[in-house]
Amino acid sequence: MGNTILKITKTLHQLTLWVHPEGLVHGSLYVSVDTEARPVEDPHRVLNTDWPFIVLRRHHPDEIRFYNRGTIIRAEYTAPRPQVGNLVDLKCRIFMMDGSVFEGEIHAALPPEKARLYDYLNQADDRFLKLYLQDDQVCLLNKSYITQVTP
Repeated sequence: MGNTILKITKTLHQLTLWVHPEGLVHGSLYVSVDTEARPVEDPHRVLNTDWPFIVLRRHHPDEIRFYNRGTIIRAEYTAPRPQVGNLVDLKCRIFMMDGSVFEGEIHAALPPEKARLYDYLNQADDRFLKLYLQDDQVCLLNKSYITQVTP
């Protein structure tokens, strides 16, 4: 007898992680999908959960690993930019502890009285911020590894 009623349908979302101290990791995160197999969550949402570990299917070697979210410096993947009209666009340059610099835009739903870049950076509930780079490249940056941000 199967317990399919308790099963959460997942699909794989390909991305690249930079993990301390391992370095570059290629793999796929498991993301939830609805009954029509459309993703209902994305890597940003998965990395910002309260769980200390994430599940990653490595590509080389092909295996499942559990990574501590606190050791993930950044994650990169492709996704279309949001087209929702009520988002605030915040252009910025982000400097990381390892010397990396990222320039792009943050698209966030923020109330008018808290719609500054400073307000977005200080949201306590998200460990990773979502930065849209060129084209459809998305970079999730662990706030713990950010040294400074300039508008």
